[in-house]
Order: sequence, then structure tokens, then C-alpha cells
Amino acid sequence: MTSDTTLAGRREWLGLAVLVLPALLASLELTVTHLALPAIGRDLDASSTQLLWIVDGYAFTLAGTLAVLGTLGDRIGRRRLLLTGALAFSVLSAVAAVAPNPEVLVAVRALLGVAGATLMPSVLALAVAMFPDARQRTQAVGIVVAAVSAGTAIGPLVGGWLLDHFWWGSAFLLPIPLMLALLVVGPMTLPEHRAPGRRGLDLPSAAVSILTVLPVVYGLKQVAADGPDVAAAAAVLLGLGAGWAFVRRQQRLADPMIDLRLFASPALTTATLTLVLGIFVLWGTNYAVAQYLQLVAGLTPLAAGLWTAPSAFGVIAGSLGATRLARRVPAGRIIGGGLLVATAGFGVLASIGPATPLGVLVTGTVVVSAGLGPMMALATDLVVGSAPPDRAGAASAIASTAPQLGGGLGIAVLGSVITLTYRSGVDTAGPAGDTLAHAVAAAAALPPDAGAALLTAARAAFTAGFGVSALVAAAVTLATTAAVLRVLRPRTP
Repeated sequence: MTSDTTLAGRREWLGLAVLVLPALLASLELTVTHLALPAIGRDLDASSTQLLWIVDGYAFTLAGTLAVLGTLGDRIGRRRLLLTGALAFSVLSAVAAVAPNPEVLVAVRALLGVAGATLMPSVLALAVAMFPDARQRTQAVGIVVAAVSAGTAIGPLVGGWLLDHFWWGSAFLLPIPLMLALLVVGPMTLPEHRAPGRRGLDLPSAAVSILTVLPVVYGLKQVAADGPDVAAAAAVLLGLGAGWAFVRRQQRLADPMIDLRLFASPALTTATLTLVLGIFVLWGTNYAVAQYLQLVAGLTPLAAGLWTAPSAFGVIAGSLGATRLARRVPAGRIIGGGLLVATAGFGVLASIGPATPLGVLVTGTVVVSAGLGPMMALATDLVVGSAPPDRAGAASAIASTAPQLGGGLGIAVLGSVITLTYRSGVDTAGPAGDTLAHAVAAAAALPPDAGAALLTAARAAFTAGFGVSALVAAAVTLATTAAVLRVLRPRTP
């Protein structure tokens, strides 16, 4: 029974409401940027490669610096890191909005990724510090996860409205009001927390950790975009080699950047792997659904975004519902049950055909997201709650980095499954090409009858790959369910 003296009061809950602001931004930023890409390409005369780097530059630096900046927060103070990052994010967003050419925009977006990497580890670490009671902490983490998902739903609506009424730069101005509000009310509502007795940041460890994550994320994204090749394999191997060196160095240091002894906890290790695999299937499926909506159903990016919004509300419902249920039911059973629900959703998605009503597709995505919501909230809570207070920033960085790596891997693997199935179902030497996007472009240049025939065959091949990827995702969730129920079954948050 937890003593009432450890329960958070009004100030802590008000502080959590403030932490919702950067949590919203975590997903809002990427959603709005995707919508703005066509206008950026037109107004700045950006090439397809430059447009890719406008998105990926942010994702790469974000993933590569999460661990470093999460650990830095333990040393200099988590509120200080959060507010500094918010100020930098605001300034860089304003610069991005008036970028004169694609090169400047790519560079600014990379810096925005570094600023963004200060946000989620600080949010999670502060939530853990403000809510020492386990049940309240679980609620707080669930609210943070729900806020991240809410950004996914809000992004297409607000971003689409801005882009319909203003220039593309308005999409980059959207985060500024959130960050300015954080800068104003954060010092009044958020306590400062740092780990006592920690030394300065070990710069060699920081450099090697970045060299571990960046090449792996780059290689996975290259596989997702162009299929496996030598450069992608070399990048992944470079990252794995740097990871081995990073582990060796942490084992020798008296005050390591990331204490690998944290992973001696079966709960933390299992929860981290659950986050990796859960986001693996979620991001990979979201990527496939976005392709289906635009290339099979023929929707515009904005309309496709609106059709995907219900799945974000599924995550919100699943994460918030799980935190309430966790008061009475062990976390492992809730996570495992949610994964079984997600498996049923993948079964619905595996049955999708080119002519299936979009309502069936949306139903499948909502079931999947509602099933994965408990995993996102409770596994995150188990990761950050299993670490001692002086390692809260490092644990929060683990909880923030795991989804990035899992998501990149999911897009690469499930995207490759769809591509390989597509190629086996069409003549790749003909106008169908290697991807459905090529077939759609080729069909526009053909006579109507020939174009319609090409699209019918190409869409059928893509949909077959979509179904195979859903079955692979179902297999992953079933295997993860078995591990979770075995290791986490006795544990309650």
C-alpha cells in the first residue's frame, strides 16, 4: 500500500498538463511536414531526394541523439534541458518557415531533430519524478502516450487547414505556440530534477552512441525506400560495430552514459523489446495503409490522413483504458491481451482486397491501434519505472529510442515484404515497374483501357503484399504476447 505522502497533488497534475504540449509535438511535427512536402517541392523547386531528406534529416538526428540528450538531462537538469530544447525548437521552426531553398531547409530540419530529441526523454523523466506513486505514474505515462497519439490525429486537420489558407511555411510555425506556452508556464509548474553525484557527459560515449543509431536508421530507411543493397547493409553493419564498441566502453566506465546493468531487469528488457516490436508492426502497418489509401483507393494525401485519424483515437482509448485497468490487473496480462486484440485487427487487414470498402480497412486499423495502445503506455511505464531515480533520464531515453528503432525496422521489413510480393505478381520489366507508385505514374501515360488494366493488375499485386505484411505483423504480435505473458505476468505497474 503506497503512503499518501507520496501522492502527487494539484501542482504535479498541472505540470503534467504542461508536459502534454511537447508530447503533442512529438507526432505533430512529422505529420504536418508530410502534408507540406508537395507545396515545398513546387515553391522551392526541390528534387525528390531533397524532399526525402527534409523528412529523414529530422528523423535521423532525432533518433541518433535521443540517448545522448536523455542522459544529459540527468546531469544538467531535466527541466532545463526541456526548456532549452523548446526555445531552440521555436527559433529553428521560424527559420524553417522562411527557408529560401531546399538546402537550408534540410539543414534546419536536421537541427530541429536534435532540438526535438530533448523533448520526449525530458517529458518522461519529469513525469516519473513528479509521480513517485506507481499507480499515478502509470496514469501520467498513459496520458503522455495519448498526447503523442493525439498529435497524429490533429496534424492532418490543423496542418491541412493551414496549407489550404497559407503558404507551406505555416506548417512549420504550428509548433511555436506550443513551445512558447511551455516556456512561459514550464518554470512555474515543472520542478527541476537532476541526478545527484553524476559526472559530466562522457563525450566519446556520446559520439559512439550517435554512430550506433544513425547508420542503422539510415540503412533501414534505405531498405524501405529502395530495397536491400550494399550501401544499406554496410550502414547497418557499421552501426552494429559501433554498438559493440559502445557496450564495451560502458562496461568499463565507473559512471557510464547508459548503465547496461539496467537490462539485468527482465521487466525492463522485456518491456523494451515489446516497445520495439509493437512499434515495428504499428509503423510498418501505418506505412502500408498510407500507401494503400493513396495508390489503391486513389485518395489525396489530406484525405488519406483523415481516414487514418480514427486509428490515432484507437491508441488514445487503448492507452488511457489500460492505465485505469492496471490498478486491478497485472500489466503483463493487459499488454498481452492488447497484443491479442491487435492480432485480430491484423487478421482483418489481411483480408483486404482492392475493392474492399474503406470502412473495413479503418475498422482493422482501429482494432490494431486499440490493441497496441496498452503496450505503448504500460511498457513505457515499466521501462522508466524499473530504473532508479538517478537514471530516469537514461531510462526515458531508452523508452524513446526503442520506438524509433522499431518503427524504422518495421517500415523497412514490412515495406520490403510488400515490395517483394508486388514484384512476384507483376512483370517488373514492363510498365508496372518495381512499385505501385511506378505503375500509377505509367498508367497515366497509357491509353485509358491499357492504363486501367495496368492499374487493376498492379493494385491486386500490391494488395496481396499488403495482406502478407499483415500476416507477418500478426505473427510478430503473437510471439511477443507469449514472451510478455511469461515474463511480465506477475508484475503490476
